[in-house]
Amino acid sequence: MGIRAAGAVEEEFADFVREASPRLLRTAYWVYGDAHQAQDLVQSALEKVYLRWSRLRGGDPVAYARRCLVNEHTDTWRRRRRESLTEVPAQQPVTDAEPEDTRALHRMLATLAPRERQAVVLRRYVGLTEAETAQTLGCSAGTVKSSCSRGLARLREHPTWRPTAARRRG
Repeated sequence: MGIRAAGAVEEEFADFVREASPRLLRTAYWVYGDAHQAQDLVQSALEKVYLRWSRLRGGDPVAYARRCLVNEHTDTWRRRRRESLTEVPAQQPVTDAEPEDTRALHRMLATLAPRERQAVVLRRYVGLTEAETAQTLGCSAGTVKSSCSRGLARLREHPTWRPTAARRRG
């Protein structure tokens, strides 16, 4: 590959990063619940996309990046669980300037099991279909339905639950 061709590919990837990063960061934040960890997840996902850019650029690199986010979140959760089965510290919101209803939703999402949280965020906040969510999570559509159902049922148990807060699109 010539220098010009390599430069064009680099620029194409840079354009992808500029366009996709805000959406990926929002998704990672809602899945993880911590701004710093979300940034790390996005960085890790973008590294993986970059390494496979020649194969991904003609397809759907955002879907691949989302899958990387979810996988990394699951791996992180499993590592932490193995390291210590004691109470995990509460995760902090992005900023104190964040609206109270957003902070309340984050606190409620933090009470869900990781798979439930991932399914609820991808379906209700990101707006993916059941099939897209299943592909991203690497499971069946039935698992997505049951995980969302269980997660939403647990969210409804909270006295501060407001369904409109969980249906934002990002």
